[in-house]
Amino acid sequence: MDGPQRLAEVFVELADTLVDDFDVVEFLQMLTERAVELLGADAAGLMLADQRGALQLMCSTNQRARSLEVFEVQTSEGPCLDCFTYGAPVVNVDLARAGGRWPAFTAAAAEQGYGAAHALPLRLRGQVIGAMNLFTDAAVHLGEEEIAVGQSMADIATIGLLQERSLREQTVLSEQLQGALSTRVLVEQAKGVLAERAGIDIAQAFTLMRTYARRRNTPLTSVATSVVDGSLEARELTTS
Repeated sequence: MDGPQRLAEVFVELADTLVDDFDVVEFLQMLTERAVELLGADAAGLMLADQRGALQLMCSTNQRARSLEVFEVQTSEGPCLDCFTYGAPVVNVDLARAGGRWPAFTAAAAEQGYGAAHALPLRLRGQVIGAMNLFTDAAVHLGEEEIAVGQSMADIATIGLLQERSLREQTVLSEQLQGALSTRVLVEQAKGVLAERAGIDIAQAFTLMRTYARRRNTPLTSVATSVVDGSLEARELTTS
């Protein structure tokens, strides 16, 4: 692993990337590349859970790692899957000795030329959203310091991804709320227009519009718009 200065530079780089509208894929690609650099790995890959909780490959640093990661997902076997399932690191796996645990995965890893694997969870408190795999050609052993650095990088990624997801959900909620408010204003306007044109009270006007909308399976917003712009006359509502 490079010195403390390079380590600090990488963490600053990761933090600086976590700005509004950051590119998730580019961020994760950079994360895996820096993990390879700092931890002396030969390749890395990262998987995230989809809405159903199934892992999906997001990025990898080379084609060998990509092929192995895809195989791991397809066979539901390997350190990354265990890491995600239990939310705990699975490190220093000597693939030559792990055939009893993951027979298909270790055979595929040997074909790709890897001797060791390490998996670190993307987790925050009790929430696990994915895992990062590290591969080395030789059976390299990671020390406590290297594992701590790798986990810290995974933690930064997790915080960034959850924040991005939260902001996106808040934006959707805000847009939905704004849409609801706009609809309410439109309906209130239509009730006043209809009440004046038909010589009825506000409550009656709303009942007429809602009944008309239900009978024709038309959104109330569309009915209100037609009342306001005059394309739907009061007599059509009162006689329907």
